[in-house]
Amino acid sequence: MGLAQTYQYDPDHIDYTPGSAVGVGDIVQLGDLFCVADRPIAANVKGALAVEGAFILPKAGSGAISQGATVYWDATNSVITTTSSGNKRAGFAIEAAASADVTVKVAINYLG
Repeated sequence: MGLAQTYQYDPDHIDYTPGSAVGVGDIVQLGDLFCVADRPIAANVKGALAVEGAFILPKAGSGAISQGATVYWDATNSVITTTSSGNKRAGFAIEAAASADVTVKVAINYLG
């Protein structure tokens, strides 16, 4: 018998049971894994979080982000930034975002 026993779940989602309700679009950081709730999950009920895919996420108010740039989640301000210090890696910008833009399109957890 091979090492993989059985298919468990869709690889772009993982099971998650939150202590409090999670709304659509909420960011959940599990260690170094950046997750997006693409459907609501009630408190103390097992649901699923997206760990792959492209999402439109809030961007830090200043500074442009170039297409292909590695981006990070600033949990203090709840925004995507290009600043790595003190922040967790979220993925790559799949489109450029101007300094004045309030969102950026991100391929989450993408390793390139």
